[in-house]
Amino acid sequence: MRPDTPAENVDHTAEAARLERTAGLYPEDTEALLLRAAAHLELSGDRPAATALYDRLLSSGDDLEHPHLIRALKASNLWEYGHEAEARAIIDGIRTASPRDPAPWVIVAEALEAHDELETAQEIFTEATRLLSGDAPKPPRSAHPLFFGRHRVRRMLGLPHDDWDALADTLHSMPVSLDELHDPKRVWSLGSNNPAELEAEISRLRAELGAYREALSRPFPVAILHWPEGELTELLTAYPSLTSEYPSHEEHLSTIEASLRELSASGTPNLGVVTGTVPSYEAFAASEGTTPDDTTLLPQYATTLAARGRAVAWPPERAGACWCGTGNSYGECHGVES
Repeated sequence: MRPDTPAENVDHTAEAARLERTAGLYPEDTEALLLRAAAHLELSGDRPAATALYDRLLSSGDDLEHPHLIRALKASNLWEYGHEAEARAIIDGIRTASPRDPAPWVIVAEALEAHDELETAQEIFTEATRLLSGDAPKPPRSAHPLFFGRHRVRRMLGLPHDDWDALADTLHSMPVSLDELHDPKRVWSLGSNNPAELEAEISRLRAELGAYREALSRPFPVAILHWPEGELTELLTAYPSLTSEYPSHEEHLSTIEASLRELSASGTPNLGVVTGTVPSYEAFAASEGTTPDDTTLLPQYATTLAARGRAVAWPPERAGACWCGTGNSYGECHGVES
């Protein structure tokens, strides 16, 4: 659930410093950038510095997008370097607040699981699953980690399958079943002194997680630039030479969806959509020492927005809001033929 932070071949301290500098340049993206910086600091081993970033965010005001997520990350981090009592207090506060975002629940439950608090972890996974999914026959994709985590912990506790465990099995799309993936014997084999057992288990894990790891290896999504209708009208009024790029708003939207589907069909992972604004684009052009009517600037602007954490993952869930901003569900809008 943490921000995308590939663990290999990265100077995490330097990357954290770069992200902090970037946050100073783009204050509107401070939350996303500092969360990524804190994750890099955790990976570097400087957990107190990561806590300082979480505290900096939490003390910044009431306009945070994900305050419960930040608290959950802080609790998990604190526990890792000996501040168990404070971490538990934060976890209790999150449970009392009952956030409607699955991410904080997953993080605190996994923190408890990592410290062998399996019964409490199972309680939290169950509490969150009930709160966010209820009896829905098809829970939203964002809630899937709750079902998977609950299944894993219950398997470790030796509890019998219930209806939610069965539902988790249907949500799981990997070739290896959840029962096999969460088999306690597999987990225990990682502590074996037998090199053959360890090698076999490592090979299985590589096969199961290879595609997932590859998808996470990109620092940010391949993003397509989207202009809302009002912004596009303002852009073309100010810079009519860009009309060749955007003949109409309807065609612009169709081109975005077609491009994303083509990239997806070619196997490109981590696709996303970033939404531009004219003032932001003009400021970006000025920072690059060029003018906004330079068409080569458009993909650079999209990449920069994605690097600043502004990308929305594509495709949305069919029942979720379409990326184009109409408010219609994706399945009834640009996803109608997907």
